[in-house]
Amino acid sequence: MTKEKVVNSTLIDFHKLNNIVFIASAIIFNFGVSGVYLASKFNNGVLLQTFGAIVVFLSIPFTISLIGYLKKKAEKKIIISLVIILLYLALEIVLDYILKIQFRDILALHIFYIIVFYAAAFSMIGVSFNINRKIGFIVLTTFWILIGCLIYMYLG
Repeated sequence: MTKEKVVNSTLIDFHKLNNIVFIASAIIFNFGVSGVYLASKFNNGVLLQTFGAIVVFLSIPFTISLIGYLKKKAEKKIIISLVIILLYLALEIVLDYILKIQFRDILALHIFYIIVFYAAAFSMIGVSFNINRKIGFIVLTTFWILIGCLIYMYLG
């Protein structure tokens, strides 16, 4: 009986840790993309590369979260959401870091990129609300900060 409680406690702690990794990654993602937008606005290449690298390296904790949710046998919507997030990050790596093409100037590619980006962002928000409603609002707030930075980037 005691051994069973220890095993269940360990599983619960692992799942809590997995949720924390996901939430922290979603918040860092939103602030990282916000940083990319502001660095672009102020034409600061060093900050642009730094924030871009932070966003791309989030593929590691999001992959860890996906593995954790697969082990937990989480709902399909959570698994699909994480796959969409990782698809966006893979697309970012391929287009910006491997191919190094100006895909934002190619309308069809840019539209596809924007659709995948927002699908990933909304996936982060959805999973966050699924984990905890209050935390979901925190992630949603950081997303609105990202949108504010995007608008500011295009002003003036």
